Amino acid sequence: MFRRPAVQVLHQFVRHESEIAGSLVLERSLNRVQLLGRVGQDPVMRQVEGKNPVTIFSLATNEMWRSGENETHQIGDVSQKTTWHRISVFRPGLRDVAYQYVKKGSRIYVEGKVDYGEYMDKNNVRRQATTIIADNIIFLSDQTKEKA
Repeated sequence: MFRRPAVQVLHQFVRHESEIAGSLVLERSLNRVQLLGRVGQDPVMRQVEGKNPVTIFSLATNEMWRSGENETHQIGDVSQKTTWHRISVFRPGLRDVAYQYVKKGSRIYVEGKVDYGEYMDKNNVRRQATTIIADNIIFLSDQTKEKA
């Protein structure tokens, strides 16, 4: 059986700049996020002058674990950590649907990408912000209903 050395195989996928003589090298990369959680606040729509509007809301995801758990018995205290995510929706159709139908307490699934940015706060202090830019939202339930 004929096998090519690993270096030859890698050269098929990776091109060095010296081989291309100044051409731009394009690589594939992935920035993908999937979140399943509950909406923390009703969405707001903001528009900065000269830019398209954006719908913004928060989404809570929970992680639960049991401390002191062993293989035979599930004993121990249950701990939980809630992480809050800032969701921004720029796509025109999705932006309007999210603004109209996303409600506080709704359980939704969001797909998108992570975006890191900076802004100046009211005191002119530079702050960093992490945002999920949503490109798909699936509604899983309405608000949690109280039992009568």
